[in-house]
Amino acid sequence: MNAHEALAAHIAEYHDLLCILNTLKWDMRTMMPAAGAASRGQQLATLSKLAKSIFVSDETARLLDAAEAESAGAHPDSYQARTLRQTRDAYEIQRRIPADLVGRMAAFGAESEAVWARAKDEDDFASFKPYLRRMLALNIELAGAIGYEEHPFDALVGQFEPGMTATRLGVIFAELKTRVLPLLERIIAADAPLPLNLWEAEYDLTTQEKLCREMTALIGFDYERGRLDCAPHPFEISFTRDDVRITTRYDANYLPMSLFAALHEAGHGIYEQNIAPELTRTALSADLIGQYAVGGASSGAHEFSSRLWENQIGRSREFWRLHFSRLRARFPDQMAAANAELFYRAVNRVRPSLIRVEADEVTYNLHIMLRTEMEMALLEGAIAVDDLPEVWNAKMQEYLGLTPPDDRRGVLQDVHWSFGGFGKFPAYTIGNIMAAQVLEAAHKQMPALAGKLAEGDYQTLLTWLRENIYRHSRAYSTDELLTRVTGDGLNTSPLLDYLERKYADLYKLN
Repeated sequence: MNAHEALAAHIAEYHDLLCILNTLKWDMRTMMPAAGAASRGQQLATLSKLAKSIFVSDETARLLDAAEAESAGAHPDSYQARTLRQTRDAYEIQRRIPADLVGRMAAFGAESEAVWARAKDEDDFASFKPYLRRMLALNIELAGAIGYEEHPFDALVGQFEPGMTATRLGVIFAELKTRVLPLLERIIAADAPLPLNLWEAEYDLTTQEKLCREMTALIGFDYERGRLDCAPHPFEISFTRDDVRITTRYDANYLPMSLFAALHEAGHGIYEQNIAPELTRTALSADLIGQYAVGGASSGAHEFSSRLWENQIGRSREFWRLHFSRLRARFPDQMAAANAELFYRAVNRVRPSLIRVEADEVTYNLHIMLRTEMEMALLEGAIAVDDLPEVWNAKMQEYLGLTPPDDRRGVLQDVHWSFGGFGKFPAYTIGNIMAAQVLEAAHKQMPALAGKLAEGDYQTLLTWLRENIYRHSRAYSTDELLTRVTGDGLNTSPLLDYLERKYADLYKLN
C-alpha cells in the first residue's frame, strides 16, 4: 500500500464515523422520541469528539505528509491533488478547534433543537431564549477558534461556503435588491385574486405522500437508493451515494408544502446519488471541517441542485402542462375545476409571506437577507437574543411589508440556529444564483434541451449535470465549478434575468 492509499484508508474510517453521526441525526429528526434528546446529544458528542481525535491525530499528519511527498508530481487538477489540498486545509482548521468545543456543541445542539421544536409548537420564544443565547456564545467561540480577519461571520459562513465573506455577501445582496424590489412592486400592483382558491380544499395526507414519491421519482430520485420520510423541518441527509434520505412535511389544506419541499429535498438527494462511485468514503465526499458525510462543492452548490429541480423545473409551466393529469388523478375532486395553467399560476403567485420555506421565487432571497443580517448583528453584539422578536418583525415589515402575528411564524420558524447552523442561510441565495447560471449554460450547450424538458425528458439534463457537476462532489469550489461550466464565477445576472422573464410573463407586466 502506497502513502496515498494509506491516507485514503485512514480517511475512509473517519468518513464511516461521520456516516454514523448522520444516521443518529436522521433518526433524531424523524423517529426518536422527544425525551431522547439529552441522551442523543451525549451520543453525538462522544462520536464527534472521537471522529475529531482521529482526524487531527499525529497519524493523520504523518500519512498526509507522506502522501503529499509521494504525490508531488501529480497534476494539480487531479482528484488526488485536490484530495490532498482539501485534507490539508481541513486538517489545519480542525486543529484550531478544541475537541471540547466540538463535544459541547454536539451535545447541546441535540437538546437545543428539541427545545426549539417544542417552543415553535407552543409559540414560546421565552423558553428557547436561554438555549439560543448559549448556542450563540458557542458559535462566537467557534468563530474565534477558526479565525477571521474582518467579521466573525466570515469564519462561520466559510464552513458552508469556502471563500464567502460578509463583505462579498453585502455586494451580492445589494445587486439582488436593486432589481428584485422594483420587480416586486410591479408584481404587487398587478396582482389579482385567482378565479379559484385551490387551497380551500382538503388533501389527504397519505395521497400527498404518494404524489410526492411519484413526482420525485419522475425527476430522477432513485428509491432503490433512497427513501422519503416526514420531519418537522424538511431536510436531506446521506450516508453514501447508495443510501440517501429525504423528508418533507404535510398540511391537509396546503398541498404545495409537501410537494415542493419533496422536490427540493429530492434535488439534494439527486446530487448525492450522482457523485462518482470512486469518491465514496473519500475526503471529496465529506465535509472534513464541519464533520458531515455530505458531498457537493459547498452548501450553496448543494442548494443549486435543490432550487433548480424545485423551482426552475418543478414550478415551470412546461412541467405542469405535462404532469397536471398526474395531480388530477391523485386529487380528482379537488382539481375538478382546475387546469394546468391555473395550477401553474397558483404555485407561482407572488405574495410576500411570513414563512421562508413557502416563499415564492421573487421574495425568497429577501428572507435570506433578513436572517443573514440578523446573524451578523448577533455575532458582533449589535443586537441581543432578547431583541430578536422585535428586530425580526421590524425587518419583515421593511423587506416584505408584513408583521408576524406570533413568534411561531416569526423568529421561531427556522431550525438552523437551534443546532448551531450560524452562517448557513446564505447558501440558499447562492444556490438560487447558481441554479440560474447552470441551467442557462445547459440550454446554451444543448439547444434541444427545452424541447426535451417539455416532453418530460429529465434524463438528458440529469446526465449533463452528473458529468459536469454532480460526479465531482467536493473536488471543485463553487466558483471553480461555475467557471468550468458557464465561463464565469458567481453572477447574479442570470437569476435576475430569469425572474424578470418569468414573472413579467406571468403577470403581464410588459
